[in-house]
Amino acid sequence: MASWSVITYYCVLSMLIMAYLLGSIPSAVWIGKKYYGIDIREHGSKNAGTTNMLRVLGKRAAIPVFVLDFFKGFAAVSLMSLMRYDPEITSAWLINLKILGVFVAVLGHIFPIFADFKGGKGVATLVGAITGIYPQIILLCFAVWALVFMFSNYVSLASMTAGCCFPLFVIIYSSSEWSRSHDVSFTFILFSFVVAGLLIWSHRKNIERLKAGTESKIYIWSKPPQKDE
Repeated sequence: MASWSVITYYCVLSMLIMAYLLGSIPSAVWIGKKYYGIDIREHGSKNAGTTNMLRVLGKRAAIPVFVLDFFKGFAAVSLMSLMRYDPEITSAWLINLKILGVFVAVLGHIFPIFADFKGGKGVATLVGAITGIYPQIILLCFAVWALVFMFSNYVSLASMTAGCCFPLFVIIYSSSEWSRSHDVSFTFILFSFVVAGLLIWSHRKNIERLKAGTESKIYIWSKPPQKDE
């Protein structure tokens, strides 16, 4: 365990609490109640996230939810970056603290203190938080997500595929010339595999619906096929 001063421990704990509180901002719940008069957790998949907002209330409601969830994750990790000014925090520990910030922010989204501890899956918050560490890797994951979604119209399948590609991209990035000035720690590589596993676990019900052919498709760039009369 690192031998930090009391002040350093206090600052780290304070940053983690703020990361949790940022993650706890229930944008889907608040927007649904204020502008549409509904609790999104009582409709559709009952998930307080972008996908369910898109499915139930449409793009106009879903876009601000995604933006807010993304940036609260990004802000949580950016707060942890302030610890670089503490001489007791090494570069290795800074990455570890950022990873802790990611987990705490996503935990806040899943169990938000401002919404009776009933939130969403935290994908948008996770993406925003990791963007605060390695934006290049997230761009690659987003490209995978967009391609899968474009051809399948399944948000869940696109999210799981991008999540499974995440550790692969981390390993490739860590061994590339591009990363020489920003070394990727073993902790972050391990973290990428944990994220992939958690994404699969959190989408287990979606996997069952995909197997059964009952998973809902979402059409953004094209209109849904017309059913035969």
